[in-house]
Amino acid sequence: MKFTDSPVIELRVRDKLLALHQDNGSMHVGTSVWPCSLVLVKFAERWAHSSDPNPYAALLDFRNKRGIELGTGCGVAGMGLFLLGLYDVVLTDIPPVMPALKHNLKRNKPALGKALKNTVLCWNNPDQIKALNPPFDVVFATDVVYIEESVRHLLSAMATLVKPEGVVLLGYQVRSPEADKLFWELCDEAFHKEKVPHEHLHPDYAYEEADVFILRKKQNETKPNEENS
Repeated sequence: MKFTDSPVIELRVRDKLLALHQDNGSMHVGTSVWPCSLVLVKFAERWAHSSDPNPYAALLDFRNKRGIELGTGCGVAGMGLFLLGLYDVVLTDIPPVMPALKHNLKRNKPALGKALKNTVLCWNNPDQIKALNPPFDVVFATDVVYIEESVRHLLSAMATLVKPEGVVLLGYQVRSPEADKLFWELCDEAFHKEKVPHEHLHPDYAYEEADVFILRKKQNETKPNEENS
């Protein structure tokens, strides 16, 4: 499920309006806006600085925290979490997607107030990972589990990039049964997972197919087994 085929997706985050250009005719899925990015941002917006009894108060206290997005695509989640207070954000993706990302960063600079950091990152490239100067307080990704062959590299990158006491925020929808099965099998090697109840999502962005997961490192685990990867 895509959010819409409209060439421009608008998303209001607090008092700012993001306008994301997408190209659904591109050869690369990263140039489209996928729903889990919207779901993650609006979940965080609902609970960030909420005055109600808030089970996510510590999780979403982004002050003075470094964050990195994997597979950022058009940049929705990264821009949204920055507007919600994530202090230092790096948006990453593969080279073919970077022009679309940079275009969206430029067109949304008035709302963001600055140019967000962005760089190429292939999950199986240890030199690129090292150059990012990990670890990060918050690693986040949305709609990135759809190719079985990339699952091990994705989880290894997540485990390497996040601090032992940090958190991975994952906007998730099943795209491939094979990739889904392998992802959760390997995830259990390195992370404890918590699924956000659907009633805790933003009511206007609680799509039936989309979920938000919170992943935290297990003790004495740094990355999933990469044998036979």
